[in-house]
Amino acid sequence: MKITKFGHSCLLVEEGDARILIDPGSYSTLQNDARNIDAILITHEHQDHLSIESLRAILKNSPEAKIYTNAGVGEKLKAENIPFEFLEDAQRVIVKGALVEGFGRDHAIIYPSLPRFDNTGYLIAGRLFHPGDALLVPSKPVEILALPVIAPWSKISEVIDYAKTVKPKIAFPIHDGMLKNPGGYSKWPETFLAPEGIEWKVIEDGKSLEVN
Repeated sequence: MKITKFGHSCLLVEEGDARILIDPGSYSTLQNDARNIDAILITHEHQDHLSIESLRAILKNSPEAKIYTNAGVGEKLKAENIPFEFLEDAQRVIVKGALVEGFGRDHAIIYPSLPRFDNTGYLIAGRLFHPGDALLVPSKPVEILALPVIAPWSKISEVIDYAKTVKPKIAFPIHDGMLKNPGGYSKWPETFLAPEGIEWKVIEDGKSLEVN
């Protein structure tokens, strides 16, 4: 599996013949030039995970790409006349031989009185889990965890404990596009996850990680 980080929470996952893009949001534009995309997964509707402008650019380069997401995002896409298919909690689809499974229903709570949003985490090929904006522990083992390191709905201790609970072999930071200096948000997880046998990898924007 090859994982390329385009910025913030946007990843290109290559597994076998499948090229799967996750969360093309407004915090990066590297994804706009991606080509030969087979599927686009969108975890939720917030702009840092869903940019309509970015999505249109990607679809222009990969017109055959299929979008998979939940009802909340679906409403946004319907308004823009962008076709999609549902891939929500407990649903699955196969993209060029790669199994993609949906986990979870709700965005993490930012503040109790704020409205909740749909959020679907995605497990790709039984290996990589992208939780979107939630610290959901999937019901299946995870080999590689995309870990949201900073958000208005979390603190670093919760993030580290979440990774410990999921117990992947490898974890790497996502949801870090708002950081001027990642600093401790890269160092603290490594400090506390290494003793748990979890290998911490930092993928710079535009760079890739390959896992056999």
